[in-house]
Amino acid sequence: MKMTRKISLLLAMMLVLGCFAGCGQEAGLAGDVVEIEEEAVILAEAPAAVPDTFDVEASGKLVKENTRAVIDYSNTEDGYIMVKYLKDTQKKLKAQVKGPSTTYTYNLDPEEWEIFPLTDENGRYQITVLENVSGNKYAVALSLSADVKMKDEFAPFLRPNQYVDYIDAPKTVARAAKLTKDIKDPLKKVEKVYNYVVKNFTYDKEKAKTVKSGYLPELDKVYKEKKGICFDYASLMTAMLRSQDVPCKLVVGYAGDAYHAWINVYVEGEGWVDGVIFFDGSSWERMDPTFASSAKQSKEIMKYIGDGENYTAKYFY
Repeated sequence: MKMTRKISLLLAMMLVLGCFAGCGQEAGLAGDVVEIEEEAVILAEAPAAVPDTFDVEASGKLVKENTRAVIDYSNTEDGYIMVKYLKDTQKKLKAQVKGPSTTYTYNLDPEEWEIFPLTDENGRYQITVLENVSGNKYAVALSLSADVKMKDEFAPFLRPNQYVDYIDAPKTVARAAKLTKDIKDPLKKVEKVYNYVVKNFTYDKEKAKTVKSGYLPELDKVYKEKKGICFDYASLMTAMLRSQDVPCKLVVGYAGDAYHAWINVYVEGEGWVDGVIFFDGSSWERMDPTFASSAKQSKEIMKYIGDGENYTAKYFY
C-alpha cells in the first residue's frame, strides 16, 4: 500500500524535526483485560485515480510485534501508525490509539494492515491491540507506549485512514480532481466539492434503519449511489478534499442530542475553520453537508447549522 504526496508549501506552516522516543516501554501487558463499549453508528439526519505521489506504508523500520500482532510506528512523524493482527480469527478485534487527551477505539480485521491517524497532536501515545474475551471485555494482545512529534500539524489530516479510505476510492478521487481542475485557491476547492455533494447526494433513511455498529463508508459505493448516512457524507467530502491537498478533519460528535459527523477545513490566513457550510463570496458558515443537503438548505436549517452552540465535537479523524 504505497503512494507519495508532497505537502504544499501553502499548507506547511511549521516544519519540525520528528522524533519518537521511549518506544520499548510497555503500556499494557498481554492478557490484561479491558472493557470496551461499541461505538454508535453516526446516523444523524436533519434535526427531529489516487495521486501516485503520496507515501502510506508499513515500512518495517520501527516495529513491535509478537506471535499475534504487529504495530508499525515507522511513520509517526507523518501522523499515522499501522497495525496488523497476524492470525485468522472469528474473535472481534480492536485497536486503541490513546493520545495525550483522547482515546480512539477502532475495529480491526485479521490479517490486514490498517492505517490509524495520530490526531491528538504531539505527545505521549499508547497503541494497543485487543482481542475479545466475552461481551465487552477485551484482552491485550500487544501494546507499546511512546512519544510522538510530527513534522507538521496537517500530517494526520491529509492522509487516508480507516474512516477516510480514499486509497480504495479511485472514482471519488477522480471526481474531486475534475471538480478542482486548475483551481489553486483552497477556498475555491472547498466550495466546488461542497456544492457538488450538497446538490447531488440524498440522505439514505433505509440505510440508517439497518446499519450496524462498526460500519465504515465504502467511498466509491457512496459516490456511485449518490446517497448515504451522515458518516458517508462527511467521509466522502473529507476524502475528496484531502486528495486535493486541502487539510480536512472528519469530526464526530453531537448536533443537539444526535450523534453526528461534519468537517473542518484548514485555510491559510484563517487557520482551522470550525464553522463552515457555504461560501457566499465573503464569509463561511458551518460545513455540515448532511443537514444542508437533506433539508434543501432551508433558512431554518442554515440558521441551525450556523449556530456553533448546537455542535459538540468528540473525535477527529
